[in-house]
Amino acid sequence: MLPKLTATIAAVVATVTGSACSQTAPQTAELSAKWKGASLHELKVKTLEGKDADLKDYAGKVTLVVNVASQCGLTGQYAGLQKIYDKYKAQGFEILAFPSGDFGGQEFDDAKEIREFCTSRYSVTFPMFEKCRVKTGDGQAEVFAMLGTKTGELPGWNFGKYIVSRDGKTAQFFASTVAPESGRFIDALEKALKEAAPAAPAVDAKPAGEKPAAPADKPAAPAKP
Repeated sequence: MLPKLTATIAAVVATVTGSACSQTAPQTAELSAKWKGASLHELKVKTLEGKDADLKDYAGKVTLVVNVASQCGLTGQYAGLQKIYDKYKAQGFEILAFPSGDFGGQEFDDAKEIREFCTSRYSVTFPMFEKCRVKTGDGQAEVFAMLGTKTGELPGWNFGKYIVSRDGKTAQFFASTVAPESGRFIDALEKALKEAAPAAPAVDAKPAGEKPAAPADKPAAPAKP
């Protein structure tokens, strides 16, 4: 019943907002030069509690970046997110949740209140980060500036989702109307999980220009008695 109910709520939200719960991200030469070849793992953020965090800690994993809100008609998607997190975490999957009040002001201002809500209502165990701006413009979080440039799409409502590859360089966007348990989403996630991270280039242990060591002289034959 929950997926059907979530889909119904999402459809209502899309009608009310007059959108498909996504928006076109600006594409400029400057943004492309800055972000197209970059990896998500190059960015530094802060945890929900305000501590420094480095996204390179998730290198080699498939990550799901999602903008969340505690007082939205789609907040029930937390249950689906936790469900897929529990199922796929052992396969190298992480969810990176970024609270935001951009859409309808539907997120608490206090980090403790956000944490308490997610823990008590949905038993959330995946990483959560500092409340941020998702929309384009001054103050937009680098995470969403990068992913918007890479995909051409930004969330138009709460619970927009990006599946990001193991190397952090490619992403696929899913609008808020796509539930985490939906077949379309699960197919994309499982495909990403099957893709191995690009192999690191081989490194020659010997300094450039160094000649190979000459073979050691053979020991002299023992003298005959």
